[in-house]
Amino acid sequence: MSELKKNASKRTAPAARPEAEESPINLLIDHMPLWARPGYLVRRLHQIHYALFLEECAEFDITPVQYGLLTSLAENPNIDQNSLGRELGIDRTNVADVLSRLKKRGLIERCRSTEDKRMVLTRLTPEGERITREMYGAMQRAQLRLLEPLLPEERNAFLTMLIRLVDGNNHLGRAIFRPT
Repeated sequence: MSELKKNASKRTAPAARPEAEESPINLLIDHMPLWARPGYLVRRLHQIHYALFLEECAEFDITPVQYGLLTSLAENPNIDQNSLGRELGIDRTNVADVLSRLKKRGLIERCRSTEDKRMVLTRLTPEGERITREMYGAMQRAQLRLLEPLLPEERNAFLTMLIRLVDGNNHLGRAIFRPT
């Protein structure tokens, strides 16, 4: 094993019992040091989720971010762009881009607030409501496929840990997630 790999293993792997040194995880990390890095694994899992989502939801031609925005609008009609960004943890510029794409497809409509004329509110159109509702099953299949390698009893623990990591590090993101 190279000196770099030895040092990477020492820095990233917890102290192992001698009988665990040849575990499948340790062997994998010895050959692929990136697999000892949580950031790399989170990014790779995101890529896998994206591919599963697009495969399951292909007929709708909607991305995961677009579907998240549609879902949020279904729960929070007549919400402004900044609030929508905080609801999803997406920066204002990206929200504007996604809203523009969804508006071109006729899935959302926007209007000025009656209370504050500077504020533009967004809501689903009837077509947007239909697509959001019809996509739900396909989206759920993508989520289940993502979790399929885990044992049923591990799935809740995994989600709990993800929530804890996101919540504990939320303040460090480019856009702060602050659901209403």
